[in-house]
Amino acid sequence: MLEFFVNYLFILKLLSMVILVVLFLFGLDDLFIDCYYWIRRVRRKFTVYSHNSHANPDDLFVPKQKPIAILIPAWQEVGVVGPMAESAAKTLDYENYQIFVGTYPNDQDTQDDVDHVCRSFEHVHKVVCALPGPTSKADCLNNIIASIKEFERSNKFEFEGFILHDAEDMISPLELRLFNYLLDKGKDLIQVPVYPYTKHWYEFTAAHYIDEFSELHGKDVVVREAISGQVPSAGVGTCFSRRAIVRLLREGDGTAFDTKSLTEDYDIGFRLKKWGMNEIFVRYAVEKKDASLSEDRRFIHDREHRVICVREYFPSKFSLAVRQKSRWIVGIVFQGFKTHKWTKDWKVNYFLWRDRRGVIANIISFIAMVLFFQLSLLFGYEQLNSDAYKFLSVFSDSTIMQVLLISNLFMFINRLAQRMIFSTRFYGLTQGILSIFRMVWANVINFFAVIRAIKLVLSTGATKVAWDKTTHHFPHVMDASKKRIGELLLEQKLINENNLNEALFSKPPGMRLGLHLIQQNLVSTEQLAQAIATEEGLNYQRIDIFSIPPEVIAKLPADKALMHELLPVSYDSFLDELVLAAENAPSKVTISNIERYLDANVRVVISQPGAVNAGLSHWYLRDNSVEQHVAQLSLSEDTAKIRVDKVDRYFATRESIGQILLNMNYIKPATLRQAELDFYYQNRSERFGDFLINNEWVNQNQIAIAVNEQHRRIQNYS
Repeated sequence: MLEFFVNYLFILKLLSMVILVVLFLFGLDDLFIDCYYWIRRVRRKFTVYSHNSHANPDDLFVPKQKPIAILIPAWQEVGVVGPMAESAAKTLDYENYQIFVGTYPNDQDTQDDVDHVCRSFEHVHKVVCALPGPTSKADCLNNIIASIKEFERSNKFEFEGFILHDAEDMISPLELRLFNYLLDKGKDLIQVPVYPYTKHWYEFTAAHYIDEFSELHGKDVVVREAISGQVPSAGVGTCFSRRAIVRLLREGDGTAFDTKSLTEDYDIGFRLKKWGMNEIFVRYAVEKKDASLSEDRRFIHDREHRVICVREYFPSKFSLAVRQKSRWIVGIVFQGFKTHKWTKDWKVNYFLWRDRRGVIANIISFIAMVLFFQLSLLFGYEQLNSDAYKFLSVFSDSTIMQVLLISNLFMFINRLAQRMIFSTRFYGLTQGILSIFRMVWANVINFFAVIRAIKLVLSTGATKVAWDKTTHHFPHVMDASKKRIGELLLEQKLINENNLNEALFSKPPGMRLGLHLIQQNLVSTEQLAQAIATEEGLNYQRIDIFSIPPEVIAKLPADKALMHELLPVSYDSFLDELVLAAENAPSKVTISNIERYLDANVRVVISQPGAVNAGLSHWYLRDNSVEQHVAQLSLSEDTAKIRVDKVDRYFATRESIGQILLNMNYIKPATLRQAELDFYYQNRSERFGDFLINNEWVNQNQIAIAVNEQHRRIQNYS
């Protein structure tokens, strides 16, 4: 037994040696950040601020107020989003702004909450997303951006700043003044600090966030900006300039936020930096202190505490904190490896390393903590029993081990001191002292978050992990590194930059960019379909809508096929797989719903534009005119290639009444999507146009114009 225990101790010694070396390297990394921060702070005190005063809050009131939009995505936020929007509308010291709250058609309670605020404050607007929730934060933001573009068209002015906030945020009254001031100085991404609210002292799960954010936004991001000029967005308290949003829209073919990324906010900071845009992390002190703090205000730093920041509550349950942090790890680390390669700038690479080292650091820190407790028990045993074997002597006979132990002890004390200093500066002495004890619990949370993130990646792949919000599951994400339609078409020299920019801003609300390009005769249907398939990582398949077996069509109910614009084209009984054709990749939520409904596998292929619409009309709406028109085009004396091209262009002209109403600006996209959901979910027997009229979304004359336009396009290819 003694021999076994001695062998165990030597294995423990070897493991400890490895852990100590890794901790030493990580400790040097952290020590560099600490030293840089404090040296920079002292230097600036005796240089910059020796002959210049700190920024004067009165300066925020000098620039002309620019139009600013606040974007708030909301899913099942009853009792939260309403008071938040109302509080912002009442307290923000700014006039020229609008609040847009993104809601979902199947979340009526949240809509009612927002409606109440909208009735009281005309500058608060409800946005109903096109798809039922939950989708993802990025998808909701994209819907809000789309509605903002329409708002701009209707009201004939453009927003200069776009601010991200969550439903639970408390916004500083002067936040918009600060953003307006910095937008005037040419900043494209502006991030203010985030300081979580404190709860009961014993709620270590929620409180460990205040320790991490205090140090992160009090020191680490400050150093990051000073060294690399790159600032990661926190997803809240972030303002983008119009120039940044336009560039994101262009690179995203009309969508600003990447729905394929779990951490789209973190991703955007690197994209804007790559494009040479100006990013800033700003700690701007104002006159009034935050009155929401607890009674203990000892050692609070007067100026540090008065910074303009975002306040919000974070998860107080262990499982929710692990889920939230595992999502951050998957997005930043595993997806980050695919979307953000190492650059030629060593400064950016250094902070990429610091972002990604967390997977290793969190595991090592947890193991080190376990080893420490084991060694502490052995030490206690030796001290209490004078006749005990001197087990720890195996650790004291190595000079390297002793040096590492002393060095890491110094760095560990430094870590505790840094954490305590920055927690105390904003939250007071009590929280600063508690931060020392919370570091142990933080190690536990971070360790299990890494384990959960690794399990998710191993089971589904780094780019196909569900967007896992704190309380909901969301669609799987795909590879964010694929090229966009606009970029592909530009590379193929099928369009130029002017064509692309004009198309992005001239396309009617709700119309896909590709179809607009076809209507403008800028690309062919084949070129567009191939580009879409490449972008979405799907296969392109030319389909013959008339040769689809009726039994395949019968596998997908009409309401689901028409609502989601998906056409069944084949079925593999061996794999129990239904192949659906689409003109654009449907969301993972849609596919998951269909798979659950059918209890079968589903595979999506991209078909030539308009073929799905024509197929839906032919098979589900029993529109015989589709086959008649194709037959007439096939009888022409043109070559086979020309006849095929005519059929393709005929298909591409086929658009639903709703889409044509969108093109003519008779109906807004969110309204149309809501109408489609109501119409198909309720299994209406009336025509869709009559349904729109009966619900007063459009009038009889507008429907007549749309129908005439639909017929005119078809007749041109008869």
